[in-house]
Amino acid sequence: MRRYTAVAIGLHWLIALALMCNLALGVYMSDLPLSVGPIKLKLYAYHKWAGVTVFILVMVRIFWRIAHQPPPPAPGTRSWQRVVAGSTHLVLYLLTLAVPLAGWLYSSARGFQTVYLGVLPIPDLLGKDLGLAENLKELHESLAFLMAALIVFHMAAALKHHWVDRDDTLASMLPLLRPRPPGDRS
Repeated sequence: MRRYTAVAIGLHWLIALALMCNLALGVYMSDLPLSVGPIKLKLYAYHKWAGVTVFILVMVRIFWRIAHQPPPPAPGTRSWQRVVAGSTHLVLYLLTLAVPLAGWLYSSARGFQTVYLGVLPIPDLLGKDLGLAENLKELHESLAFLMAALIVFHMAAALKHHWVDRDDTLASMLPLLRPRPPGDRS
């Protein structure tokens, strides 16, 4: 069984961890009252920094993926499963770029420039427009929840491959999981 490259595996899990933490932070901070003041602003800054970081990591991951062929699907994978897997991966890539981009547009339209890690100002993409900002906020949140749902689907499919199909799909992306011995597939 071929495995993904160490770089692809590392980027996959780093992006996955960053996404899960940033999704949780986004849900948490959006419900905080304004009375918490500077704490809420600090959490928004962390959320934006994480979003920029995810965007950069995903771009690196995409370039790596273009240059390095992934392992083939497990033997016996049906054609409809290949189509669903390919479509899911494509939409996940698009969402991991679209969600931070929508957040950047929202922040720009709201009039709050992103200063990456507190030192690097990122240019606003739009002028201040509070009406547009509300629409972009809804878009950012909706895309984030869609991405979260697709991540759950992606995880369920990986676990199905491991526990039901008993193939090496999950092992090809986990750094410590080794392929099953040839006789242990039933």
